[in-house]
Amino acid sequence: MTNQIRVFKDATAIITGGASGIGRTMALELVSRGCTVVLADRQLVLAEELAASIVANGGNAWARELDVCDYPAYQALVDETVAKTGRLDYLFNNAGIAVGGMTHELEVNDWDMSLDVNVRGVTNGVQACYKLMVEQGFGHIVNTASMAGLIPSTNAVPYSTSKFAVVGLSQALRIEAEYRGVRVSALCPGAIQTPILTGGEFGKLGSGITKEQVTKFWAAFQPMPADEFAREAIDKVAKNPALIIVPGNWARAYLTFRLLPSLWFKWAKKGMARSMHIFGQK
Repeated sequence: MTNQIRVFKDATAIITGGASGIGRTMALELVSRGCTVVLADRQLVLAEELAASIVANGGNAWARELDVCDYPAYQALVDETVAKTGRLDYLFNNAGIAVGGMTHELEVNDWDMSLDVNVRGVTNGVQACYKLMVEQGFGHIVNTASMAGLIPSTNAVPYSTSKFAVVGLSQALRIEAEYRGVRVSALCPGAIQTPILTGGEFGKLGSGITKEQVTKFWAAFQPMPADEFAREAIDKVAKNPALIIVPGNWARAYLTFRLLPSLWFKWAKKGMARSMHIFGQK
């Protein structure tokens, strides 16, 4: 086993949440660059359809059903992948769930769902593959966080909480992992044209909020097409930064929050008023 990561030709990558959204487009982008991809998702039929399409077009891919909250299943997937390919260059810890709504209207289950998938799912991936990557002497863990993990997000407090945790985990592990030859990055998408903007397959919108209202809310942010996102994100993964912010213009919001928090909170209050108007909240 060559003691060096491959970028990206002849590499092996596991992508959780790989059947749809940015997981799907990142898989296609990686395949176009010569990478073998393992599509892990709760939506097995969609994952299998995508894998079959990739293979039919000359790429290498296979699909497996995976609930990222199930650690033994996650470990089994990593073990199977390495048994087949002899290596694991990339783990895209991408599966996530969006839970929206005003915090006073949430139930305990909303918090549990957000933290189980978005945090425990990521730690399960780290636990399943990091030791292997240390033994290999190479590997790159890319944890999908969000801009909601860099700047506070209202109307989605459990989501923002979970994504701040993913950013913190990634930054702390990156420091440790560098000593072992392993890379760790937090991928922080802004508004991207994927189903998660309107709740996704397993997510939840706030009480009384419709998909039409959410679509209207996000329209002002001009969501980036998912295929464009994937190209830019994978280009940046190759450069191994600690934080990957795509689209790049969202970096200005992050810098404003870090450097001028009082100004950012003024903007945030205006944004909150706009969202409450669109969603008919009080």
